[in-house]
Amino acid sequence: MKNRLFAGTLALMLMQGALAAGAGTHYEMRVDGLACPYCAYGVEKKLKAIDGTSNIDVDLDNGIVSVDVADGQVLTEQQMRTLFSDAGFTFRSMKKTPE
Repeated sequence: MKNRLFAGTLALMLMQGALAAGAGTHYEMRVDGLACPYCAYGVEKKLKAIDGTSNIDVDLDNGIVSVDVADGQVLTEQQMRTLFSDAGFTFRSMKKTPE
């Protein structure tokens, strides 16, 4: 009985550690000029080139680009302003929230 209780507790601790390892930050950027799927593909490609990015979504209708980054990774406003400017778009703002 004690062995099962110990094994169950250990399993819960390991699962909690695995879930915490997936934590990171979610960013939403408002961008002007996104008009077509080709625009979205170009932005996705540039964001994927940044280490630790995942779950990239481009909402063409609302001009919102969402991306998750791994724990310890940071996207700066200047970095995003440059990325979008180089791609031919206008960066307006960025909101970040912990996952």
